[in-house]
Amino acid sequence: MPLPSARALAAPLLLAALLAGLVGGCGSRSSSSAGPSGRLNVVAAEGFWGSIAEQLGGDRVEVTSIVTNPAADPHDYEPTPDDARRMAIAQIAIVNGIGYDAWASKLLDANPSSGRTVLDVGDLLGLTEGDNPHQWYSPTAVQRVIAQITADYGRTDPRHAAYYAARRHRFETVGLRRYHHLISQIRSRYGGTPVGASESIFAPLAPALGLRLLTPAGFLDAISAGTEPTPADKVATEGQIASRRIGVWVYNSQNATPDVQRLNDAARAAGIPVATVTETMTPEGASFQEWQSRELEALREALARSGAGR
Repeated sequence: MPLPSARALAAPLLLAALLAGLVGGCGSRSSSSAGPSGRLNVVAAEGFWGSIAEQLGGDRVEVTSIVTNPAADPHDYEPTPDDARRMAIAQIAIVNGIGYDAWASKLLDANPSSGRTVLDVGDLLGLTEGDNPHQWYSPTAVQRVIAQITADYGRTDPRHAAYYAARRHRFETVGLRRYHHLISQIRSRYGGTPVGASESIFAPLAPALGLRLLTPAGFLDAISAGTEPTPADKVATEGQIASRRIGVWVYNSQNATPDVQRLNDAARAAGIPVATVTETMTPEGASFQEWQSRELEALREALARSGAGR
């Protein structure tokens, strides 16, 4: 992800002001009762988790996702007073954690409620800040989040637990059918293919697809964190492209730094197919599976063009 902007560097001051206003305005308001519609009030910090939560909850939930704009970076997002209020009254709040959306956890901590259930994806997966936060690109992690959201719905609204279980079954077998098929197909046809990537966002997905990600971990992490890769990692990454040691190059089009753009150009010049992924759901309004399946289809096509396959 890119370096924080000057505006983002002022975020701690803005957040402090928001929290002060929130505590003064909402006090100890409980979120344990249902909203006016009688449905569960669910707030997700990011749209990718919110999309899953909405599909699992059906007409028994009202889901609000805070970061949905494809141009926004959830890592340095600046919450608004409305965001703070939504988090304060949520019955179920979903945050990514792992150092990715600390602003969301701070909003929740500013207005604790015994009636609120918080799903922190990092805590669920046993990950902490410094680990790879892009777990929506891990099919295994996604499956665990699906199970936990369903369990949280059932505990919060036990009268409709069977409904949520049925929604989960349908989502897994129908909603995610194309997503799972593409993962299986890529793993079967192209497993073992060496690939490169611009940053760590692709690291959770590559092993699930059976692909060998050769780019040095230090390079992946540095670009993701907006820091400068070491000269050794730069040389290694450039060398893998120049020598065509990789079959496909994958980059995050929402974080195309000059270094990344140069590597994209080098890959194309070397005849290496280039595939893209994004940090947030694109286009805006797409479902989780539509977004992911579109990226997987493009990756499959890039792998086919590379001449890889069994």
